[in-house]
Amino acid sequence: MSNLFEVKEVDKIFYNEKLRDFLPEQMIDIHTHVWLDKFRLESASAPVRAVTWPSLVAKQNPVEDLIETYELMFPGKKVTPLMFSQVSLNFDITAGNEYISRCAEQLNFPSLMVTKPEQSASYFEEEIEKGGFLGCKVYLNFAAPYIPEKEIRIFDFLPPHHLEVLNRRRWVAMLHIPRDGRLKDSVNLAQLLEIERKYPDLKLIVAHVGRAYCPEDVGNAFEILAETKNMVYDFSANTNSYVFQQLIKAVGPKRILFGSDLPILRMRTRRICENGNYVNLVPKGLYGDVTGDVHMSEVEGSEAEGLTFFMYEQLDAFRLAAQAEELTRLDIEDVFYNNAQQIIQNTGKE
Repeated sequence: MSNLFEVKEVDKIFYNEKLRDFLPEQMIDIHTHVWLDKFRLESASAPVRAVTWPSLVAKQNPVEDLIETYELMFPGKKVTPLMFSQVSLNFDITAGNEYISRCAEQLNFPSLMVTKPEQSASYFEEEIEKGGFLGCKVYLNFAAPYIPEKEIRIFDFLPPHHLEVLNRRRWVAMLHIPRDGRLKDSVNLAQLLEIERKYPDLKLIVAHVGRAYCPEDVGNAFEILAETKNMVYDFSANTNSYVFQQLIKAVGPKRILFGSDLPILRMRTRRICENGNYVNLVPKGLYGDVTGDVHMSEVEGSEAEGLTFFMYEQLDAFRLAAQAEELTRLDIEDVFYNNAQQIIQNTGKE
């Protein structure tokens, strides 16, 4: 048995009955975090701008753990990750980027650099190039500290001077959108459309289907975004089949990417929605004290014993959406491999 985590009989049955035949032999996971706990800044006191439950799953995720995770979860499959480091202000971002760069070079994995909006255009460009990155991973944590969390906009952490470099170099930007309204937020939608219009040569990946984890997060977003041509979407850390169906209808399978958000998808959970709020149901006591977290709830007995990995729940939700929308085998291969491979191969090229 692995020391990393246990694969139980319930997991083996779930994988073999629902996922093994659905998933292609080769996959690219476009969204993974890799870091070491030694990069933690013990004296850091950062504003809390994101949910805290992911930190309950893993203190670190060395690249060796990531590789082992794929071996444990996907027997018989080959998975290649696109990696980037921690996006918490409590970690040394420079050390994290250096580690990612070394691992990517040694293992021939694609990677992104975690960037901060205050970096000059020249520094931003030089560091991405020097580290061998395909572009950047940006996050709302890095917006100026005086901006209230609920008022952060995309351009506060993915600023125009970075977008201009990304567009000119034809690089990738991995974007976790901000704001309580999530995908349906009018400011988010306006700025996504502005990026699409002004910077057509960068490859914008909208993570987590724009954080639309529940049907209430969608609004009329897909009607608006259906008009776009360039931006693509990963469905990392999302288990909502309804949202996946709306995404497929709006943009089609050529603009959807498999992403996991590992290591948090090692969590044993089943996600539900309650009045527009997502809730992760987890075995009682497995992740410590989760009281007070509106996104966590504990279950016991047979319900707890029947929980499998977050990863498997996510993939099964996409399987159900794919079946409902009658995606072909080639469509599935596009989503899980070909689309990402094309982005990786074409990044930086005229």
